[in-house]
Amino acid sequence: MKKHIVGITLLVLLLAMAAGALGWWFAHRPLTLKTPVVDFTVQRGSNMRQAAGVIADAGVDIRPALLYWLARLGGKASLIKAGSYEVHEGITPWLLILKLSSGDVSQGELLLVEGWNFRQVRTALENNPNLVADTAGLSDGDILARIGATESSPEGLFFPDTYLFDKHSSALALLARAYGAMQARLAEAWAGRDPASPLRTPYEALTLASIIEKETGRAEDRARVGSVFSNRLRIGMRLQTDPTVIYGLGSDFDGRLRRRHLDTDHPWNTYTRAGLPPTPIAMPGLDSLRAAVNPERTDYLYFVSRGDGSSEFSRNLNEHNRAVDRYQR
Repeated sequence: MKKHIVGITLLVLLLAMAAGALGWWFAHRPLTLKTPVVDFTVQRGSNMRQAAGVIADAGVDIRPALLYWLARLGGKASLIKAGSYEVHEGITPWLLILKLSSGDVSQGELLLVEGWNFRQVRTALENNPNLVADTAGLSDGDILARIGATESSPEGLFFPDTYLFDKHSSALALLARAYGAMQARLAEAWAGRDPASPLRTPYEALTLASIIEKETGRAEDRARVGSVFSNRLRIGMRLQTDPTVIYGLGSDFDGRLRRRHLDTDHPWNTYTRAGLPPTPIAMPGLDSLRAAVNPERTDYLYFVSRGDGSSEFSRNLNEHNRAVDRYQR
């Protein structure tokens, strides 16, 4: 009887060892993928059983039940995290489980460039292969409503930066982040504004910053360009800035600004209308925001490009005409 019990015990131990070896082999053997790289998304609230099904459906050759039990036996089944994941050839079941439990999500990237207008922003969003293009087909007003913006125009409302996001994220969600970032930067700049500034509201500051962004090729000139526009606003002199005219022309602009364009009145023509245009004309960066609310203290009223990205500043029209003759004519 005793020998019989010993035999059974040895058999159980051998079976346990075999099962352990089989489990180790299964956990560490490379999986077959349908393609060299497989992407999948674990939705928020999913459990390990559901995640295993998603992984198999995406193109990872594994039985969902086996992956679930491996995660459970390894103490990881309750630790999986939602997000978008990317797996490559050579991944093993155990490494896959570690990826899920550590939240090692794959990320996409989108660069919103200083000086872009909203048409360019929409194009970048809707052409990014890692974003769900849920802005497509929506009007600008619909987009603003869905991200909680109260402004009537989307122009200039989004902070230019590099945004990282989980793959297959919503384009609207990314826009909401960029909108929140601009609101925070604008509020910070406005709180530290020069008390002598002629600007009356943060939105006016955003509008002026967008003009400064389009008028400057060098960061060191921005505060001085800001002083020219602030000085003009203070004395009621028209801004007479080409980028606002070009913006108002929209798709009709063929790349060459002509005299007739400057003489044709529209809401963004700062040659024919005094004050700021009704909306920003582009996305300003942080330096331009600061230059709008804290310009240099100067008596400059004019500037002209030197052709190398820098600007020549003048106090009166005679000085300005000489600078134009020197650098433009």
